[in-house]
Amino acid sequence: MNRDCFDPRETRDAAERERELFARLPAQVAHAKSQSPYYADALASVEPGAITSRAALARLPVLRKHQLIAIQKSRPPFGGLEGTPLAGLAQVFASPGPIYEAEGREEDNWRFARGMYAAGFRPGDLVYNTFSYHFTPGGFMAHGGAKKLGCPVFAAGVGQSELQVQAIQALRPAGYVGTPSFLKILIEKADETGTDISSLKKAVVSGEALFPAQKALFAERGIAVYQAFATADLGMIAFETPAREGLVLDEDLILEIVRPGTGDPVPEGEVGEIVVTTFNRHYPLVRFGTGDMTAILPGFSPCGRSNMRIKGWLGRADQTTKVKGMFVHPEQVAAVVKRHPGISRARLVVTNPEGNDVMTLHCEAAASEALKAAIADSVRDVTKLRGEVVFVAPGGLANDGKVIADERKYD
Repeated sequence: MNRDCFDPRETRDAAERERELFARLPAQVAHAKSQSPYYADALASVEPGAITSRAALARLPVLRKHQLIAIQKSRPPFGGLEGTPLAGLAQVFASPGPIYEAEGREEDNWRFARGMYAAGFRPGDLVYNTFSYHFTPGGFMAHGGAKKLGCPVFAAGVGQSELQVQAIQALRPAGYVGTPSFLKILIEKADETGTDISSLKKAVVSGEALFPAQKALFAERGIAVYQAFATADLGMIAFETPAREGLVLDEDLILEIVRPGTGDPVPEGEVGEIVVTTFNRHYPLVRFGTGDMTAILPGFSPCGRSNMRIKGWLGRADQTTKVKGMFVHPEQVAAVVKRHPGISRARLVVTNPEGNDVMTLHCEAAASEALKAAIADSVRDVTKLRGEVVFVAPGGLANDGKVIADERKYD
């Protein structure tokens, strides 16, 4: 085994991993369907034993994060998504929305240990945890991972930067977990007060973008910072390794990248929305659309881990915009495209020349006046708004995952 890896699963043959994940999937789908009221309805016509491949999984409906608020209000507290009774849970959390999340009783319920190990955390390291312990699960995610690794934790939470740097000086923690912006605040406060926080040599950061200026500051201070991509619903999804080439997917998830507004997987390397299926029995999310966009990196990481890699966060998939007082959604663009098989990809561009909103659907398709007129009719039928149509050559649209581009100017 590679001693820099958490366990042998990280370096196993990729085909073996795929077989194992899809051998486990039917039982998870069956559990969700039988124990979760939401999935009893959503998967009513699905035979769980048939969901043994990516193609079969891709036929199931996508549940998107933005739908959770309404779903949970209709059937509190979890919208019927829970797979076990409340008595089987360890903790319950609330994220902005509000959206409520469930934590099971398993050790490292949110699967943070693997990513923390990749960042260099080892048994006995004191972890300085500044993720919030208030309402949201962030603090408990990292806390559970540290516990799994045998690392004691200082539950710092956020705020009170002067007291925080005093605690770091006194406790001499080996590493930091939290947002990159708060780590920057702590460094600046330590400089301002003349406090020694040089014991911090490694960090796992998440919850927001890591900017180049922050990277440079952390490197200057001798802190090896690794990014993690996690959500309050799913926990750790992917993590950075010493190879510094993308983020490696966790071993206990199935990840798909789909075209925004649809459940259709995109070709490898194309930007799309992250859709995840978990094996969490307490909160069994099947094809959960996070609303975040990324792309798959081809090949394997030089660090030796053989799981698929993603490029990191590349924007939001919910590109809904308002045109002439009416909302236009990515799902509507997808509906137009499905009516015309000749379109390989499309993007709705909204502009406002002379202060008037104009929609133009840019289509990768063979140009013809008949197709142009038919597409324009579909745009009007689906969106109830008039739109122009232009054709571009195959590959002419940027690979950035955008389905709706709002390019209006108001200055």
